[in-house]
Amino acid sequence: MGDWLGEAKAKQVYLVLRDRILSGTAGFGAKLPTENELAELHGVSRVTVRRALGELARERLIERRRSSGTRVIYRPSPSPVSADVSGVLANLAEMGRRTKVKLLSFDYVPAQGAVAHALSVAADQLLQRSVRVRSVDGSPFSYLTTHVPESISVTFTKQELGSRPLLELLERAGVQIESARQRISAGLATPEVAAALNVRIGSPLIELVRVSFDQRGRGVEHLHALYRPDRYAIEIELMRSGATGTKVWSPVVRKIDAKQRLPRVTNTDRSIDLTPTR
Repeated sequence: MGDWLGEAKAKQVYLVLRDRILSGTAGFGAKLPTENELAELHGVSRVTVRRALGELARERLIERRRSSGTRVIYRPSPSPVSADVSGVLANLAEMGRRTKVKLLSFDYVPAQGAVAHALSVAADQLLQRSVRVRSVDGSPFSYLTTHVPESISVTFTKQELGSRPLLELLERAGVQIESARQRISAGLATPEVAAALNVRIGSPLIELVRVSFDQRGRGVEHLHALYRPDRYAIEIELMRSGATGTKVWSPVVRKIDAKQRLPRVTNTDRSIDLTPTR
C-alpha cells in the first residue's frame, strides 16, 4: 500500500483533497493552494503535504509544475452509472445492455455460510459461482460475485455468462423473479478487488447484497456487489402519500418500457415510513 499510508496526517490531507476533487468541489483545471498554504490550513508540515500531493499525482488526479503550481486534471465520467433502488428488478436488464462485462471466474462450489442461508439451500447442494467486472466507456465500476443454484445454472454456459446479462439467462431457464431483498452498506477494496476496479487497496466502496426469489419464494440468485462510488450512484425518488398529519414517504418505482426501453414512472402501493416526515 506504500509507506505513505503509515503517515496518518499525510493520509488525512490526501483523503480531504481527494474528496474535494472527486466530488467536483475542485473541478478540472482548478488550482490548488500552495504547499505552505495547505500546511497551514491542515496544521501539518510541508513534508506531510508533499507526500499527500505526491499520491494524488500518482493517481492522475492532479498535475504539479514548478512554474504554474498544482492543478486538478481529473475529469469525472460524463455519464456515471446510477440505479433506482426502488425499481431494482426493472433496472437489471437495462444495465446489462448499457455496460460491458468481463468474466473473471466461473466454477461450482458447495453451498455454505451466509450465502447458503440466504438462498435456503442445503449444505450438500452445489452453487454456480461467478465473478464479473462491469465497465462503462472502458472504465470498471463494479465487482460482482453471484451464486446460483446448480439446478438453474446448468442451463447456461460460461461463455453465455460472459456475454449476456444473468437476468436474461435466468428468465430463459424459466425462472420468474418475483421479489428481491437488498441491503446497501459500505465496504473496502481487497487486493483482488482493488486490482479489478483500478483503485487503491482499502479504498471505500459501495457494498450491495441482494437475494432474488421466484414466485414460489425460492432463492434463485445471491449477488454480492462492490461499486466505485465515483462511478456509480444509488438513487431513490420519493413522494408524500397518506392523510394529512400521517403522511409517509412512498418510493416512486421506475419500470422499463419493453418497447422503448425508457423509464416509465409509477407510484408503488407500498409505503416506507421515513421519519422525520418533513
